[in-house]
Amino acid sequence: MTHEAVGFIERNSAKPFLLFFSFLQVHTAMFASASFRGTSRHGIYGDAVHEVDWSVGQIMQTLDRLNLRDNTLVYLTSDQGAHLEEISAGGDVHGGWNGIYKAGKSTNWEGGIRVPGILRWPGKIPGGRTVDEPTSNMDLFPTVVRLSGATVPDDREIDGHDIMDLLQGRVERSKHEFLFHYCNAYLNAVRWHPQNSSAVWKAFYFTPNFYPENKTTCFHTHVCFCTSDYVTYHNPPLLFELSRDPSENRPLTPDTEPDFYSILAVMQEAVERHQSSVKPVESQISAGNVMWKPWLQPCCSTLSQLCQCQQELLSG
Repeated sequence: MTHEAVGFIERNSAKPFLLFFSFLQVHTAMFASASFRGTSRHGIYGDAVHEVDWSVGQIMQTLDRLNLRDNTLVYLTSDQGAHLEEISAGGDVHGGWNGIYKAGKSTNWEGGIRVPGILRWPGKIPGGRTVDEPTSNMDLFPTVVRLSGATVPDDREIDGHDIMDLLQGRVERSKHEFLFHYCNAYLNAVRWHPQNSSAVWKAFYFTPNFYPENKTTCFHTHVCFCTSDYVTYHNPPLLFELSRDPSENRPLTPDTEPDFYSILAVMQEAVERHQSSVKPVESQISAGNVMWKPWLQPCCSTLSQLCQCQQELLSG
């Protein structure tokens, strides 16, 4: 994959390009290529992280070698927090660590959804700067569209926002006053960052039933589920103030937060506006959509060659 990415950049270095690179690591089933096995002190998981680090380095070196450093935006992030339940039959931990943040992958606790985003664009984005504002991977789409000179479709609701002003320091606040966190098709939690306030409120309508109960994991199901048999519903919702309680350990009550009900009322109004904008669509995981369709794969090889394009190898 790294070879193909480097080749793609080389072939398109004289014109604008978009490279979307999804790493296989460090997803399960955990693996590392032969040259990286045994290179870390953290087993196969650490070896896989080493391989990702090498791959990112190859791409960055290619941009530098082709003098594309100053006119290429690089954005490295993750789709979720560490999978805390990923432990091998031998007891080896195959997942990462979410620091002070609660729970992990498949949940909407902060450990499941708060991930780092690392960006580089010399001369366009100031280096060494930290942005501590709520953004979303959904923001990548409108940001890239506008950077390309195109326009975002106006015939539908686009949940993301162009974040270049935020990244370049022209504004201090994210355009996301509210963020809506789903577990599958179920609205699980809402985040509210009020204007002219440092508070970040987060309300949960249901939470996963952890197992063991004294942990923040779901070892009985390998990941936490969203359906009624595996969650606890909350009415009123569980309310947290993340700027004071980023680990989500102290749910607020009307006794500890005088504005408890008014805060939830504002969030409920936002939920109703949001839900009125959501249009039903065909399921992306229906049987017809998940069925393997080899004729749609962008390959020039036969099935026995596993998508290896010899002309690209020769030209590269």
